[in-house]
Amino acid sequence: MEFRQLHYFVAVVEAGSISAASRQVHVAQPAVTRQIKLLESELETPLFDRHARGIQLTVAGRALYDDARELLGRREQIKSRLSSLGSGLTGRLSLGITVTHLWVPHVARLLGSYRQRYPRVAFEVFPWLSGPQLERLREDRLDAGILYLDSDAQPGLATHLLHRDHLILAVPETSTWAASPPRRLEELVDEDFVWGFRHVSPGYFDRVTAHFQRHHFHPRVVQYGADNIAILSMVAAGLGIAIVPAASSWHPMPGIRFHRMDELDECDMPLWVAWKQGNESPALKNFIHMVDA
Repeated sequence: MEFRQLHYFVAVVEAGSISAASRQVHVAQPAVTRQIKLLESELETPLFDRHARGIQLTVAGRALYDDARELLGRREQIKSRLSSLGSGLTGRLSLGITVTHLWVPHVARLLGSYRQRYPRVAFEVFPWLSGPQLERLREDRLDAGILYLDSDAQPGLATHLLHRDHLILAVPETSTWAASPPRRLEELVDEDFVWGFRHVSPGYFDRVTAHFQRHHFHPRVVQYGADNIAILSMVAAGLGIAIVPAASSWHPMPGIRFHRMDELDECDMPLWVAWKQGNESPALKNFIHMVDA
């Protein structure tokens, strides 16, 4: 029993005759007749009573009609679903992003545009730091990541430069630096700093450390935070000052003042989109296409 035979059978029932059905499906009448007879032969039962005034469904024919319509409808649903999956109109996309950059306008526009263009894709966004993102990308537990990398040469990953960031100073608004910001890093040598752990974002940590070494600056770290949100919360509480990505200022926190410094502007902090080479997900391909645009 073929879908083509069921299609012809339903057309005959709904058109009322084989001749009318042949015109409807654009197939010669003898071909439609032959397929109906093959269907009856396979099922070993007549589907139509044929008489001078036309044809009429048998009991078996009436039962098959309902099932045939359901099967043909289900077939179209499957075809449509698979076509949507293959073109990335449906499916799933998991994206990691550093918490700091969730509010950066360029990044927010990218996420919003993808959601608007592909509303039927299950779009999952995870606020993870660079280290956890890299680990999940390489283990195929994440489709793409927006993160800091020390370079675009990442074994097993493809990358695309998304945004160039720099560093910025964050101080409590009660600090003397709030009203009279420093001009040079050397002015901050005696200050208490809130810092991040290297293992959660090695690329970011090493890049910042190398930049400070070039300026012979060694911050006195007294507190550690798990991510930039935690670090800034401690700054707001007056536990110290911090140097964070400039993108942090797009989502200002109460109790904090941000200050730009020339020596911090010089530290290039490129933000990359990375994904596993060989990931053939159509939903991912559509996302990367929007990143490239």
